[in-house]
Amino acid sequence: MIYSFRNDYSSICHKKVMDKLIESMKEQNVGYGEDYHSDNAKKLIIEKLGHDADIYFLVGGTQANTTVISAVLRPYEAVIAVESGHINVHETGAVEGQGHKVITIKGQDGKVLIHEMQHILDTHMKTHMALPKMVYISQSTEVGTVYSLEELKEIYEFCQKNSLYLFLDGARLASGMAASGITFSDLGKYTDVFYIGGTKNGGYLGEAVVFNNKEIAKNFNYAQKHYGALMAKGFVASIPFEVLMQDDLYLEIGKKENECASYLAEGLKKLGYKFYSNSITNQIFPIVPKELFFVLEERYGVELWEKLESEFYAIRFVTSFTTTQENCQEVLDFLKKYQCN
Repeated sequence: MIYSFRNDYSSICHKKVMDKLIESMKEQNVGYGEDYHSDNAKKLIIEKLGHDADIYFLVGGTQANTTVISAVLRPYEAVIAVESGHINVHETGAVEGQGHKVITIKGQDGKVLIHEMQHILDTHMKTHMALPKMVYISQSTEVGTVYSLEELKEIYEFCQKNSLYLFLDGARLASGMAASGITFSDLGKYTDVFYIGGTKNGGYLGEAVVFNNKEIAKNFNYAQKHYGALMAKGFVASIPFEVLMQDDLYLEIGKKENECASYLAEGLKKLGYKFYSNSITNQIFPIVPKELFFVLEERYGVELWEKLESEFYAIRFVTSFTTTQENCQEVLDFLKKYQCN
């Protein structure tokens, strides 16, 4: 394999994160998140938010999604998400496995639509149907699109009006923020709870769950332990955020990822390839002949996203903090030669 575009977590971590981990190797820390590193990481996040919040460090995205939803919702309450949402498609039924129905709507470009959510509320039958209580969105979405600040405000206002909690999945938040211009302060104002992805944004692992709505954060530490999401070595999950939250490193990583993805996408367009979605983040989805997919899969580790009609596949390239413009150009040069043969 020349260079893997399979995902944005195939490399261990950003060098600055590794340097911090190595620096901490001779330390002894208190367990379960009651350590200096966790306190410092929380402080840095709160500074970026501009207000106080309850913050917890978990290992990965599926764990964060399942633990937050299960902790916040009562057993009979449900979460609304688009059909392509990560909790609906790529988490092996983890949320529903904990007893919470995922109510899906079609959405558009991977994003929820207000009128579709309103329809769910309008057609809800009291007592006999799971009660909608949360809206789940992600930034960026599963197809690489982003919510604008205006869209985020509109969704949050809808949730407030209808007594729904807004939960934003930030597994790829660095890329999503860089593409949308939404700030940590905005996320602090217009969500009840969100998380800052570390795993896919230069950390070796870790997601920082941020509760802006402290009422729903009550006893989350109990839920974290109950669902197996509380690490004895809690400082291992928080150390990456001490680094990623310094200066603008987190956004710099997202910006670099997006720039590489854009460079690759523009080159593919010039070669005549069409795209499955209008992604402006670090995931792009070109449409290629079926036989070409298998060549690219072996050479660059790309994934099949969806089988389309007429022997064409939508495939996914993902850029990461290690991707360079040269890596992208190598793909384009290879495809030029492939098309000539």
